[in-house]
Amino acid sequence: MKHSEIEAEPAAAARLCGDALPMLRLFADHLAEWGEQLGLVGPRELDRLWTRHILNSALVAHTVGPGTLIDIGSGAGFPGLVIAAMRPDIQCVLIEPLGRRAVWLREEAERLGLTNVTVRNERAEEAAGHVVAEYVTARAVSALKTLVPLAAPLLKPGGELVLMKGQKVDEEVRSAAAVLVKWRVTNPSIEITGPEFGTEETRIFRATVG
Repeated sequence: MKHSEIEAEPAAAARLCGDALPMLRLFADHLAEWGEQLGLVGPRELDRLWTRHILNSALVAHTVGPGTLIDIGSGAGFPGLVIAAMRPDIQCVLIEPLGRRAVWLREEAERLGLTNVTVRNERAEEAAGHVVAEYVTARAVSALKTLVPLAAPLLKPGGELVLMKGQKVDEEVRSAAAVLVKWRVTNPSIEITGPEFGTEETRIFRATVG
């Protein structure tokens, strides 16, 4: 697949991705080559691969501290592989229930030389009790009222949810009010990031659990 079919690298990429940029360029090339064939990205996603997917995920890497991070439903590697590339000080556990996607994540982590990635081919509820982290991320997985019960058991006491959300996140928060109370979710906030790096807005639902 020719590079011309991928979105041109935005100017914001260098500022946002820093030293990880060469690795993320390689990641973009690999997705262009195999992503559609493996069902990781749709054909129409290649012309917004950087803006909508890579940079969108890279924003999250700037919002978390060191430690362990669990990414639920990693799919093609958003945001899990991008965070791992940008943050060698974070151990990233990628949870992906679909076998072929889990294989892709393992093989791609190896191709990129990432030593801070573990892939678990299972559902989030199956991982509960086996892995815990300071942070749990997820992108385009499900609404908060469904996602919080999956994510909260994966956090250490005082750990943080850092969930990428769309424009209807305020509605999701209202719908999830009872669920947030049940799972002892405190200090919920909606952060908007992106413009400070010269890229599109991304909304992040952030909260502490326990």
